[in-house]
Parts: sequence; C-alpha cells; structure tokens
Amino acid sequence: MSSQATDSTIKPEAVDPLGIGAPLPLAHVLSEPKVHPSSPQAPTHVKIYLQDDCLKHRFIRSRDASSIVERPERLRAVKIGLAAAIARIEEAEGALKPSDANFSVEVELAAALDKMNIAASDGGLIRARSISVTRSTATVDLLDNAAVKYVHGDIDGDVYLQNLKAWARDSEENITKKGSEMPEGTPPLDLYLCPSSIDAIQGAIGAVCQAVDAVIASTGKNAPAVATDPQRAFVAVRPPGHHCGEDTPSGFCFVNNVAIGAAHAHLKHGIQRIVILDIDLHHGNGTQSIVWQINEETYQQTLESEQLPSDSDVPPQNRGPQIYYGSIHDVLSFPCEDGKATFVQAASTSIHGPHGQYIENIHLQTYNSEAYFWDVLYKEQYSVLLKRASEFLDSTGGPGDDVLVFISCGFDACEHEYPSMSRHNRKAPTSFYHRFALDTCAIANVYARGRVVSVLEGGYSDRALSSGAMAHICGLVGETVEVDERWWNLENLIELEKATKARKFGSPSLGNTNREPWLTRTSELLSHFDLYRTPPQPSRNRAAPTSRTLRERKKLSGNSSTPEVASKPDKDTHTSVPVSNSLSISASASESEVMRPLSAKKLPRVILHVKPPENTS
Repeated sequence: MSSQATDSTIKPEAVDPLGIGAPLPLAHVLSEPKVHPSSPQAPTHVKIYLQDDCLKHRFIRSRDASSIVERPERLRAVKIGLAAAIARIEEAEGALKPSDANFSVEVELAAALDKMNIAASDGGLIRARSISVTRSTATVDLLDNAAVKYVHGDIDGDVYLQNLKAWARDSEENITKKGSEMPEGTPPLDLYLCPSSIDAIQGAIGAVCQAVDAVIASTGKNAPAVATDPQRAFVAVRPPGHHCGEDTPSGFCFVNNVAIGAAHAHLKHGIQRIVILDIDLHHGNGTQSIVWQINEETYQQTLESEQLPSDSDVPPQNRGPQIYYGSIHDVLSFPCEDGKATFVQAASTSIHGPHGQYIENIHLQTYNSEAYFWDVLYKEQYSVLLKRASEFLDSTGGPGDDVLVFISCGFDACEHEYPSMSRHNRKAPTSFYHRFALDTCAIANVYARGRVVSVLEGGYSDRALSSGAMAHICGLVGETVEVDERWWNLENLIELEKATKARKFGSPSLGNTNREPWLTRTSELLSHFDLYRTPPQPSRNRAAPTSRTLRERKKLSGNSSTPEVASKPDKDTHTSVPVSNSLSISASASESEVMRPLSAKKLPRVILHVKPPENTS
C-alpha cells in the first residue's frame, strides 16, 4: 500500500503570490555572480544565540574519539560561518574600511572584553544594523519544565527523562563497569553521554526557548513600535534533536529541541499554528512522530467539541496546536539506510488535512549542474515544501498572531559535507541555505509577522558547517542587504579557513597581515564568540576502546555528479575529524533520581505518544 495521501480539499496551484521557487531578482544567471538587492521593507533584526554549556557534551568512553562526528568542535565551525556572515554584511553596509585589515585581533580583543558583556548583549561589538549576538545562559530543568514534559513526559511519570539524567550522572561508573554508559539496545557510536551532558541538553533547550520568547515579544500585538528584540533567530546549540522521539534517543539526539520550542510557544504564548521545516540531510523521524501525535490529539479535541450541543453550558476546551512538518532529506541515509519499511514509509508520507495531519516529505536528488538544481529540483520539487506550508496556513485561518515558523537547520546536505556522511551524493549547493532562508522568511512575513526561529541540527564537516551557517544567516537578513553568493565560493572558503585556523592556545592565526578587511574582521569576531575554553582533561582509568563498530558501507560510485570538496577521513560511516584528547569532564550533578528499568519495547519507534502536562489541554 502506498504511504502517501492527499487532501482533495486543497486548492489547485495558481499564481504563487510569494514567488516560491521562482528565480530571484536578476535571475539565476549562473555564469555571473548572483547579487540579491535589498527590498524596501523595514530592516529585519536577527539575533544569534550561543550557549557555552553545549560544549560540555563529549565522548568519554575512550580517548579514541576519531569515530565520533557529533563533537564539540562543530560549534566553532558554525561560529566561523556566523562571524564571516556578519563581517560580510558589515562590509556590504559600508561599516568596514580598508584600515580594518591592519587591526590587531589581540589588541581589539583586550579592549573589547573590558567593556562588553556578551551574555546580556554584544556590547556594541556588532556593527551590522540587522544582527546582534547573545551568549545565552538560559537553561531548564528536564524534570520541571512544562514544554519538556509536554513532549517527553510519560503516562506513568517522567521515566525517560529520569533515565536520561541517571545515564549521564552514572556515565563514568558504567563505563568502568560495563564499557559503555548507554543501556543495551542503543547504537554504540550514535549515542554517548558524560556527567556534564545534561548541562548541554538543558542549555540547548533553554537557548531555544529564550529565542522563542524574544521573537514573539518583538512581533506580538503589544510589541513596541521600534523592535529591540529579534523577528528572527538562529540558535547554535548541540546535541541536535530531530531524531529523538518521545522516549527514544537516536542519531546523536536525546531530546527534541525544536519540538520543545514549539511546545513552549504553545503553552506560554498561545501559539496555535506551527510550521517546522527540516532541511537536514537525514529525515527527522523523531520530530515527525511527535508532530503526528500532537496533531492527532488536537484533532480528537476538535471532533469532541463539534459533538457538543450548541446550547451546552460546557466551556469550550482549549485545543492543542496544529503543526505542519515538512522535510527535505535523503531517503537512502539514516534512519532509512537499512530499508526498514516503517522508516522509509514515514520518510515518504504526504498528507494534508485528513485526520488532522499536515506532513510533507521530499527526497533529495542528485544533480549535475547548478542550473539543473535551481531550475528543476528546487523550483519544481524542493519548493513544494514551502508551498505546502502556505496551504496549511491558508486552510487553518490564514495570517495571524498565533503562527510561528521553525527551521530544523542541518548543514549535512551541503556540497562540502564529508563523502562518508553524504554517501549517496544527495547534496545541495551552499546557496541552498541562503535561498531557503529567504523563501522561508517570505512565508513568515505574510503569515507569521515575520517570526522565524532556526535551530542547528546536523552538519559535520567544518567546511559544510561554516559555509552553510554563513549562507543561512545572510538569508535570514538578506532582503535588506545586498548579498553576493561569491562570499561562500570555494576560493573564499579556503581563505576563511586560513584566517581562522586555531593556534595552540585557541586564538585564530593572524597569518597574512595584508589580507582583506572582512577576513580580519571575521577573526576579530571569532575571538569574541569562541572565548570559552575547557581545562585539560584529568587522567582517569578508562575502558578500552569499544570493539563494536558500524557495519561496512559500499564505496561511493566513481560517477559523482557533484564535486567532493572535503576528503573522506576514513572508511567508517560515522567518521569525523579526530577530536582533541584534552577534553574536560565537569563534576557530576547532584541529581538523586533512581534509574528505572527501560520498558521492553522495540527501538526506535516510529509513532510515539505524547501526553500533555497536568492542568493543560
């Protein structure tokens, strides 16, 4: 049976007022650099959220971390891309001068640190008119947060959340005793914990919820005339979340950051309609299963309310949110790589309206040229993800103050990702992250008062992360800035990597003092963004490296349709750049929860269950 369903009530496509999938201004003339002029709209404020606690989640099972791709160093690569985007935008706005190229990073850093408190604001560091940066210190308690319980709570109590905290708390002891901190049945290299992992997980959720609060505050009915909070946000956090279901950790993910952010928006701010757009290389099976269950419960509430007599004295029930989940992904990759019917069917589902479900899944394809990617794949296939979002919002009430848009922003489909991660050549040019952000913001401007919260998911090659983050941030502010897609071409990325190469004590290398102003400005910004450093890891008895490995994969075909810029580190499917051996582990937390045994159920599940917290609908 086909896993697809369509809604006959959806209106046929006519002229698209948003222009999604249509050529950008000046068209896609591929032989010429693509420059996108500013629009007459009011300036958009984008805030970037950094959370240092997210660096505390690290692999401690052995000192050999060469097979671990979800590593703390990912955030530095993202910060390089963010710093480069800000520098380029400042340059486009005329805020940089040639004299900036000779400015000493160390001198500027020492002066700026005396006057700034990036935890509260950027202290005047950012010169771009439309961007600000916050080092978030927000955090949540996994066992005492309504949004977390809404997504990951259990009918019989918070069993999964208690187990998660216990696994992290006892990780060192369990590694010594059993060789692994994770319970039997979990993938040995996809999931790992250390005593401070809970700090990272709770900090990631806190930063996402903080971004949601700020975006809604600046765009609500009572927002000030001149917004000081962002209409859009990018939250650079880890570990990622979109593979985690209600109580099933999977694929580096322990809680679902975006689903919790959506629940927070609903419970605290009354957001009733939510759009989640997932552009990670891998299908967000956890997010889809959570969305399915939430939509199912909302649909049942709607049916029950319709059965009440019109003269009933029963007060109207507060209904749950309606959520559209749309994903572009490689159906040959995790979690579908083994061809299991449940995963492949879930990653191929399209249903819009029946049973209260709004799901769209689109499979990435190979491409031989950028012309084919933009004129055929993006225009005719990938942009359908956004058109379905527009149809969902039209069918549920149109524009309103109750709408919020999320992006699950993974960069592992980028053309610069490791071939070992993107084994099936289902890739996208770096400019995809720019264009998709522009088109998402166009929808948000029409339906959601411009509200967009983008949250980091995957991406493992440093070049994929830095180039993708750079293009994505430019897209979030792009309609008021002249963005040149040459900013992230290969030549400039190589120069960026040289300018930001870390030295022994963590500062970026100064290299050529005669380099372009944007490169020096990037190094200066990175010195502020990447201040956090961990002390050397104390020596301890460690378990021998695990003998468990992932199964061998077939080598890539020699007929690659897009160039492989990043080289493959080694043969393992989850290979990464080796991680430093001098990683630190913070002291264990003081939780006193008793670890409960896992229930006997198959891992991972596809359709999971969600129970609202007490006293909520």
